[in-house]
Amino acid sequence: MNTVGVEAVCIRTAWQGRISGCMLGKPVEVLSFQEGIAGLEMYLREAQAYPLRNYVPLLEGSIVERTEKLSCRDHIVRSEPDDDINYTVLALLLLEEKGLSFDTDDVARAWLRLLPAGTTWTAERAAYRTLLCEMSDEFVNGEDAGFDLTKCSDNDYNDWIGAQIRADLYGWVCPGRPALAVELATRDASLSHRGEGVHAAAFIAALGAAIPATENLDAALDVALDYVPRNSAVNAAVQFGWGLATASDAVAQLHEKYADLPPVHALNNLALVVWALCSANGDFSIAIGNAVAAGWDTDCNGATVGGLSGLTGNPIPEKWTKPWAGRVAVSLAGFSELQLEDLVTRTVAVAESIGGQYE
Repeated sequence: MNTVGVEAVCIRTAWQGRISGCMLGKPVEVLSFQEGIAGLEMYLREAQAYPLRNYVPLLEGSIVERTEKLSCRDHIVRSEPDDDINYTVLALLLLEEKGLSFDTDDVARAWLRLLPAGTTWTAERAAYRTLLCEMSDEFVNGEDAGFDLTKCSDNDYNDWIGAQIRADLYGWVCPGRPALAVELATRDASLSHRGEGVHAAAFIAALGAAIPATENLDAALDVALDYVPRNSAVNAAVQFGWGLATASDAVAQLHEKYADLPPVHALNNLALVVWALCSANGDFSIAIGNAVAAGWDTDCNGATVGGLSGLTGNPIPEKWTKPWAGRVAVSLAGFSELQLEDLVTRTVAVAESIGGQYE
């Protein structure tokens, strides 16, 4: 596959899609974890928001009101801080500073400088803990101090969803170059993940690079699967989700298939992401609505599906973008709120600097 020229609008709609999908899933994440798919569906039906095709309404007295009121319909004034967006911005900052030369050590140092430990979860928090306990001053200062960074990925969560949600931007800046996107995402993922966790990140990055350069989603999925081992569980999860595209009981099949996995594992959520993309026939609202209403890690899946859907360059409906008005809140050191247009401009500049062709 050759590098292709893609209008900068694809980057704008990818950012818009990722942020909007994250904001859609954010209010019901805790509800999904605590009450499962049944509790999530019950809430949405009671709120007259099923099927889900707009931001989640607020029901007073609910767990949603106690946890994420500001991400609910009619209460949104900006996109609220979330790790899914933190990591996308962090990848941008890393590429701006290091370009293609960054390695996993640089990812670790970027976390230490910019990522508050309290905003990390599961594999990322375990990796961070190892860094804090075992790194040397020389490592922090960019010197080779003999620190074995592979210790960070030796944790109980290294095949969970964390690396998968960090991979998006590597695909965005490499249109038509999935191999490069996979290489960049793998360097990032390897700090905290191994095996299937890394494969999941590689797949998302490859898919993001393939979508702008292929004729349709099926073709892009074929390309991305070439970068995942055929005998891997990630490959099987993609194939399973893809096969459910027209199934009327897809959500039930997903939850039955992966009933034994934690709600933030890479495999179940990846299968859900692929199904949500394939079930939407290019309709952005259906894609992120299905992704979130299907449960498990709702904000992560909404964000991933939204970003990938946005890479087609098709306009994101205003009902998704108008409420947060281009205001992107993050919880990174030195940053509190960013502007969408600045993120778009900077992301396009990075893509151009590494060989992408954006107009």
